[in-house]
Amino acid sequence: MCEANAYLLENDGKSGEPDETLLMEAVDKVEPSEDGILLISIFGEQKFIKGHIHSLSLVDHRVYIKQ
Repeated sequence: MCEANAYLLENDGKSGEPDETLLMEAVDKVEPSEDGILLISIFGEQKFIKGHIHSLSLVDHRVYIKQ
């Protein structure tokens, strides 16, 4: 399967890298809008996050979002 997990990137952690918080697993659709991002999982779960896509790691199946 090709779905991804979505993570929220927050302030730099102890190692100097941003902290990652899992927002949703098995994300099938990512729909950006002016106000934020709608995540939809393969199970139909929906979550709206105020923020923007920071980056994607396609090999690791990860979507990184910053507020």
